[in-house]
Amino acid sequence: MKASDFDYHLAEEQIAYHPKAQRHNSRLLLLNKNSGEIDHRNFYELPTFLNPGDVLVLNNTKVIPARLYGKRKSGKEVEILLVHKLGEKIWECLVKNPKNNDELEFAHGLKGKLSKDEINSWFIEFDEPVDDYIELYGKMPLPPYINREAQESDRVSYQTVYADKKGAIAAPTAGLHFTAELLDEIKNKGVEIEYVTLHVGIGTFKPVKVENIEDHKMHGEFRSISTTTASAINKAKAQGRRVVAVGTTVVRTLESSVNENGEVVPQMGKTDLFIVPGFEFKVVDALITNFHLPRSTLLMLVSAFSDYKYIFNAYDEAREKGYRFLSYGDAMFIN
Repeated sequence: MKASDFDYHLAEEQIAYHPKAQRHNSRLLLLNKNSGEIDHRNFYELPTFLNPGDVLVLNNTKVIPARLYGKRKSGKEVEILLVHKLGEKIWECLVKNPKNNDELEFAHGLKGKLSKDEINSWFIEFDEPVDDYIELYGKMPLPPYINREAQESDRVSYQTVYADKKGAIAAPTAGLHFTAELLDEIKNKGVEIEYVTLHVGIGTFKPVKVENIEDHKMHGEFRSISTTTASAINKAKAQGRRVVAVGTTVVRTLESSVNENGEVVPQMGKTDLFIVPGFEFKVVDALITNFHLPRSTLLMLVSAFSDYKYIFNAYDEAREKGYRFLSYGDAMFIN
């Protein structure tokens, strides 16, 4: 398929620039992946559509405030997005108009120097360890389509309530709708809750710049599955119980960790799995996800999980009915 097959018109007013005052008050579009039937509900009703014995799998990655602002010697401001920690002082980064060996100064006396490798990846080496500095002075890395400055409130709202493992530069947004109370209600219904970790990085949001989607290369992202979680999922599959993934990152984590017998194997390392229509899902039976950007790898994955036409029909109906799109937007349950 072509990247243009996944294009659609997303009006600016349909992008959610701020979260709902209460997480669970987002809307929820129900899509039957086999028939294409659609229903419109609210996210707080999710427990109604889960079954006792289901295994709900969440991504417990934690977003770091990875956006820093420094200045060149000329006094010009430079925005740095820290992508991947390589050492106490060294990070892979994204920076606009970078210059090799450029020296930057940050607030409170921190200094850093830019460099690049042979494949034009950029790095910054600070003059001191920066973990504490990032937590104190970094800004939450809101996606570019949320066209506003990050606020202090985003440190809470752009983070799942179960975030635990630091390392993401973007939130696993399907999980933003859950509250502690909603999770308790789900547990009390007899649903098992398990966690995996995928540190959302540039791979998830890297734009598809080629027309033939098979030519797109995903950037590897760290993921981890514990023995306990793998065992719980394998037991559920053996007993015919559903595995419900919360977000595309959970789908990629699970489906990239299956052996030749169809069993989930404990993993710790990078995955660059790129899921497109035609992919054979071996683990995930149902998916909770947000509404994604046109031509994105996320939309391609969702289109692989159901019939391509059903997904785009659901997107058309969501736009007609005023659903809020993207990271702070509404949700869809494909089952």
